[in-house]
Amino acid sequence: MSRLDSMLRRLTAQRDGLNWAAARIKGLKGDVLDMGLGNGRTYDHLREILPDRRIWVMDRVLQCHPDSTPPAEDFLQGEAEPMLKKLAEDGPRIALAHYDFGRGIKHEDVAEAARLSKLIGSVMVPGGLLISGQPLEGFEQINGPDSIAPDRYLFYLA
Repeated sequence: MSRLDSMLRRLTAQRDGLNWAAARIKGLKGDVLDMGLGNGRTYDHLREILPDRRIWVMDRVLQCHPDSTPPAEDFLQGEAEPMLKKLAEDGPRIALAHYDFGRGIKHEDVAEAARLSKLIGSVMVPGGLLISGQPLEGFEQINGPDSIAPDRYLFYLA
């Protein structure tokens, strides 16, 4: 598979997974967390499909497209561990989390996801959903939408 085809497959899985999860959390109270802002495409999509939810965004630096810049009060800038601890100060508040941290070095990205899993769990409300491109630990893995290959994106219940 070419890198272009792989990227298209990943982005389609991301979109389909977020749409599926947004529909599943309709009756669940809580905010949304996008871990890994990057260019802001996922954040922009979350704003569109969940307009009534507060969307927290976390990344090392703010370097997204100007149209996808989160409000300053919802942007947690810095390393993931202290930002998750800061978010956890007020207790569990996240109904849907999207994990998209990584630099593209698989073994390092998997290790970071495992290391951050417990902190991610501390911000999740019971019954909340997590969508991730990396395996997370300490959550119940569930099946996502049928349109997504099982190895492309992972879905978890908090």
